[in-house]
Amino acid sequence: MTLRNQVYRMLERPDRREPVGRAVDIFLITLIIVNLLSVVFETVDWFYADYRLWFITIEVVSVAIFTVEYLARIWCCVEQDPDKPASSQRIGFALTPLALIDLLAIAPFYLAFLVTIDLRVLRVLRLLRIFKMTRYSSAMTMLLDVFRQEASAFVAGFFILVVLLVLAASGEYLVEHSAQPDKFGSIPEAMWWAVATLTTVGYGDVTPVTPLGKLFGALVTIIGIGMAALPAGILASGLADQLRRKREALAEQYRLALQDGKVDAEEKEALEEFRKSLGLSKALASEVLDKMRKRGPDVGQRFCPHCGSELGHGH
Repeated sequence: MTLRNQVYRMLERPDRREPVGRAVDIFLITLIIVNLLSVVFETVDWFYADYRLWFITIEVVSVAIFTVEYLARIWCCVEQDPDKPASSQRIGFALTPLALIDLLAIAPFYLAFLVTIDLRVLRVLRLLRIFKMTRYSSAMTMLLDVFRQEASAFVAGFFILVVLLVLAASGEYLVEHSAQPDKFGSIPEAMWWAVATLTTVGYGDVTPVTPLGKLFGALVTIIGIGMAALPAGILASGLADQLRRKREALAEQYRLALQDGKVDAEEKEALEEFRKSLGLSKALASEVLDKMRKRGPDVGQRFCPHCGSELGHGH
């Protein structure tokens, strides 16, 4: 096994049973958490003044480690498919969401040497390192999968919100312009009221005063309550669908393992690794396994006990 292959297995295909791969994961997770805490406490002026050297050391060391990690991932990614050209694989890997997150985690540090950046902006950009947890958190991975799969639904919801925003601002401008020219002097000015009303119950700094304006504002508020629930409903539905798919995937693995009527130690270990990769709890996995066992002989009927392929395909 080459060094590049070892690095690839350690970073991209970590075996949780190997102490080195597990130690690297724990170390990187800890470093990410330390960075987030550092960025947060840097905003406390007296705390930063007392421990400035510590904050600088944490930043420099962290960026150095994250840079080595990023370059190592770019270098070893060709192990995924050694037959393909290395350059095209590295470019493709560099454009993946996780690789871009790794780049954003270190970019602010180097960017500060090229252009003048407000320290507050730099701190905010460094908070993007929290997204590096996506590699190690099944919850964040599932959330990103939901956003990816439900992208069209979110875009449609956002488009409807924009249309309602323009209509609400236009309507309130027409009925309130004469009474409050300073607050509803134009449709763009009225959009602040429309945003506050559609997304919340309003801030109170800009409110309609005419009877017709109040009536129109009440209708917009009611519509806004429904619009606020729309993205939440899409997200909840997507998360439930993701969880259902993961349960089905785990159940399918149990079906394969139970073809011979029992689950040996090697199969149990493989199933446990698969469960962890899906981010499902042990209690949920046990529930799925119990259901598979109760089904008895039906479990293996879909697959050939010799080759494992689905029955009905050449059998």
